[in-house]
Formats: sequence, structure tokens, C-alpha cells
Amino acid sequence: MVQLIFFMYGPYYIFGFNLYDRFTACILTFAINYAAYFGEIFRGGIAGIAKGQYEAAKVLGYTKFSTFMRIVLPQVVKSVIPSVGNELMTLVKDTSLANVIAVIELFKIASSTGAHYKSTIPIVVAAAFYLIMNTVVEIVFKIIEKKFNYYKN
Repeated sequence: MVQLIFFMYGPYYIFGFNLYDRFTACILTFAINYAAYFGEIFRGGIAGIAKGQYEAAKVLGYTKFSTFMRIVLPQVVKSVIPSVGNELMTLVKDTSLANVIAVIELFKIASSTGAHYKSTIPIVVAAAFYLIMNTVVEIVFKIIEKKFNYYKN
């Protein structure tokens, strides 16, 4: 929430004018925020590769680039799939924070509709949409995990 407010209103106070609109600020905030999370996930995945993998590649005459692309990266991708799926699910849920800077999104529409009709049904429908979207992400990542699940019976 603080990051959204910073990217929306910070440029005005720093430069004296707005650099972008609310939607762009929202996209920029989520992109930078989740890039940090994904960077840390992949850094951990790379750090988890045994030193012997690099040594074996060196003995076989691989360059550093070839070692990374042919040996390290496939193992990293396989190991970080669950974490990436979790972060994407969190991203789907975090989009509701966009209403802090008055970006119209699903939860804001549900809240205003519920207030207008004095009903909680729109919020329940919004919750169902979030559940459906997260279920789709979960199914896609289960398929991806199965595809990368070679070497196991």
C-alpha cells in the first residue's frame, strides 16, 4: 500500500508534476514489487545448485554461459515453480490494493455496488472471482510441475 502511494504521489512531490496516471502507477508498483520477490526466488534457486554441478560442467569444457543455460537454469526452473506459483496467487489477491490510489478494480466495484444495493452479494461474487482466478493459477502450475516432474515415477 505504501509503495502504491509512493509511486502515485511521489513524483509530484519530487519533480513537481505527475509522470504517469493512476493505472500506470499501479502497474509500475506491482511490477517492481514482484520483480524483487521473483528475483529473490530465483537467486535462492541458483544458490541451491550444488557446487559439483559447476565443477562437472567445467571439466566437460562448458563455458560459464553454457553451464548456466544447459545445466543450472533447467534445475532452477524446476525447483522454483511452486514458489513462483505462490507469488502469482498473491499477486492476484494484491490487485485489490489498487483501490488505495483510486484505480477501479474488482473489489472496488463490488464494494460500491454492495453499498448501493445494501447487499453483500457483490462482495461474495468478487470473492468467488478471486477464488476462480487463483484456482486457474493453481491448475496451470500443477500442470507445469507435472511437466517438469521427470526422473520421478
